[in-house]
Amino acid sequence: MNVSPPPRPIAFCITELDPGGAEQALLQIVSRLDRSRWDPLVICLAGRGPLVEEFERAGIPVRCLGARGKRNLSVLFRLISALRQHRPVLLQTFLFHANLLGRVAALFAGRPRVVSGIRVAERRSRWYLRLDRWTDWLVDRHVCVSTAVARFSEQVGRLNRRKLVVIPNGVDVARFDAAVPATTDLPAIGEGEKIALYVGRLDQQKGVDLLPEIAKTLRENGSQLQWWLVGEGAMRGELEQRIKRDSLDNMHLLGRREDIPALMKRADLFVFPSRWEGMPNAILEAMAAGLPIVSTAVEGIDELLVDGESARITPCDDVTAMSTAVEDLLTDPAKQQAFAEAAQKIVRERFSWEQVAADYERLYVQLLGEE
Repeated sequence: MNVSPPPRPIAFCITELDPGGAEQALLQIVSRLDRSRWDPLVICLAGRGPLVEEFERAGIPVRCLGARGKRNLSVLFRLISALRQHRPVLLQTFLFHANLLGRVAALFAGRPRVVSGIRVAERRSRWYLRLDRWTDWLVDRHVCVSTAVARFSEQVGRLNRRKLVVIPNGVDVARFDAAVPATTDLPAIGEGEKIALYVGRLDQQKGVDLLPEIAKTLRENGSQLQWWLVGEGAMRGELEQRIKRDSLDNMHLLGRREDIPALMKRADLFVFPSRWEGMPNAILEAMAAGLPIVSTAVEGIDELLVDGESARITPCDDVTAMSTAVEDLLTDPAKQQAFAEAAQKIVRERFSWEQVAADYERLYVQLLGEE
């Protein structure tokens, strides 16, 4: 009689479990693993974040190590202890601090296979790139979310090309199909006004500092457009000052929201002025929602959208180009519909979470020599 082998212990380590793109991706991947094959444990370096309950509802155990600050190196010893207790055959890490501490901890916790997640072309800190490169010998594979990120990691980060694998982000299309337009806790909409939506961190990387200038330019051109900015971050205070200084009563900071699909169903346009990326989850979600998109030409975008066919793509930091793209798209309903339908078709066919999770599982199996 054939007896199936017991599930193999596997661990996932992430810096925190706030509802960001990397954290949501981890939830989608782990919750789709074949539990007859894998026994997963999620380890969070920080304290108990908002997503912990979602993991637990999916039957996935989570251990939060309670790191206070990103320089709290004592968390490394707690991570080593957690790995020694679970004894994983493979450790998958997400986000820079978890990537770095995870690969060091694995060295002292039985040497499981280590897969590191690279989710962005890191242009802010060269130290991050150096530390990645110096500890590359501890990593079996780096999973990059786009070909552009893999290219950056090889050419700028100088990581070993043979270790780089591309597995894109995914999106839960059904969640957006089922959404109905948001109606509560929102600014009043005047007759004839349209809504431009931004979703993401209020951070210099995301280019949100450009949005007040774009809004001001379009208002001067007579555009009837409201701006809804969803998210929190370090630039909130600066944005509030800009909005007040320029009397941008048509720009609203909505903070962190749980109803992103409903907001996207309510909006008329998605505007994404980012300066560097990996493969933006917000863009994938806007595509799934059937929302016309204006984006900058950051990493991953050319693997999702084509300028003039499924979106308007502009250079980074070009307020004039982005303002013109927004205005042109708003005045052309036929183009809005054509772009939205083309983008939605792409995301349905190529970027389901089922496919993404299957690609991760296939990589794990290959690394463990089980094929």
